[in-house]
Amino acid sequence: MTPLLGSLAAALLAATVFTLVMSASQGFGWTRISLPYMIGTVFSGRRSWATAIGFALHFAIGIAFAVLYALVFEAWHRSGIEVGAGLGLLHGLFVLMVGLEVLAAFHPRMASRHHGPTPTRQLEPPGFLALNYGWRTPLVTLVAHVVYGAILGASYVVVS
Repeated sequence: MTPLLGSLAAALLAATVFTLVMSASQGFGWTRISLPYMIGTVFSGRRSWATAIGFALHFAIGIAFAVLYALVFEAWHRSGIEVGAGLGLLHGLFVLMVGLEVLAAFHPRMASRHHGPTPTRQLEPPGFLALNYGWRTPLVTLVAHVVYGAILGASYVVVS
């Protein structure tokens, strides 16, 4: 297998496992957040379309971030489970502290934390650390990102 094909396979695996962890945690009632649904509702108000669009974009985003992780591994001249997991932790913290706040600022169907819901803006904003979606949400989100990074770190071989 070529390095590019191997990296793509690792990116797909990491994105799949990330999505499974987040979806399972929602199914078990550990969190109410669905990142694919939240992303999909930016583009469609129809639940079925939003879910399909969201999952497709979520996988695309997962692959794009895998490229960024690879660039970091190359810049640092090292990879591995620990390096990937550490990067995943930073990535997760960024998503929880900045990414979801930015998404809430421009999301056409998300209520404002300052103004509440309207007929078209009914999706609950995540709030700081996404705590509006349950107290376990930050923990689950961080675990999913750490696992994502660990998979990428374990599978990436730095070219010297």
